[in-house]
Amino acid sequence: MNVEVPPHIRDTAIQLGAGVPYALKVLAGQLADDPDMGRPSGLPGILTVTVDGDLFEDCPALAIGYIREPDRIEIRYVSLAQPATPAEDAHAQAPGQEHNAGRDELAARQIADAWQRIAAWLAANAPASHAALRAGASEDAITALEHDLGLRVPAELRALWRLTAGDNGVDGTGCLPGNKALMPLDAVPVFYREQLEHQADQDTLNARRAEGDRVTVWKASWIPVISFGPADRTSGLYLDTESGFLGRWSRYADTHLDERDTLVTYLEEMADMLETPALAARDKPGLVGEALVWGSMLYPAHEAIWQPLSG
Repeated sequence: MNVEVPPHIRDTAIQLGAGVPYALKVLAGQLADDPDMGRPSGLPGILTVTVDGDLFEDCPALAIGYIREPDRIEIRYVSLAQPATPAEDAHAQAPGQEHNAGRDELAARQIADAWQRIAAWLAANAPASHAALRAGASEDAITALEHDLGLRVPAELRALWRLTAGDNGVDGTGCLPGNKALMPLDAVPVFYREQLEHQADQDTLNARRAEGDRVTVWKASWIPVISFGPADRTSGLYLDTESGFLGRWSRYADTHLDERDTLVTYLEEMADMLETPALAARDKPGLVGEALVWGSMLYPAHEAIWQPLSG
């Protein structure tokens, strides 16, 4: 049985740890001998298998997804495995937890698949934008952020941060639609606290305002995820941990969104627009040199040299 490991999967493996490429190679050999060793992942047609990081030097625990066809296997994603809780280890989950765990696993797999499509496209077509992406965050760093925010980070956002912990940008622009940037992980709690302070000021004023005139600039359940630029916080997108949807913040009270996106649908649509730019609806991808630049927010200096993508 032929086991294929696409180049972008190899790149992700290198980012996850020095020992991960070797662990992936060992697993590929095992899959060639036993193609059915995985279990259903929750994604159509994709099986998943976990790798015990203790078996390999400089290798964390991994979750690896693959598709099996009659004559070949293709690795579709590799990501850090989420640690099991003591209750899960004892198979003593409370009613409803099994469903939540399955939903979280599915969301994490969808994020990993969408982001790896994006990262592969960037590596092949916009290497400057790919190089500007930060390496993934550790579980300890994300857990520390949870304690700092006082919020549970949703599984889909945790999965994204494990793959990349922010975008340093190219010439002041990020790689996300609208040339927005994934906010660096260390900037998230700082901005979150600033916004809560702004809301506290508004609450003081709201006490004297009529009910219909009260202003909400931030809620404690919102986690900032995407900003207008790598260092520009004038506007951006937050993830509402209660609803699961993205929303828009703005210093100018312009908070309209055309559609209610989840983080999964947002990244899946971005991947679709890059792979099939002729069908892109909400924004148009293009290149300025070796950087991905979206047509909706072109700088004047980019207008003459921007090359829209076709296909």
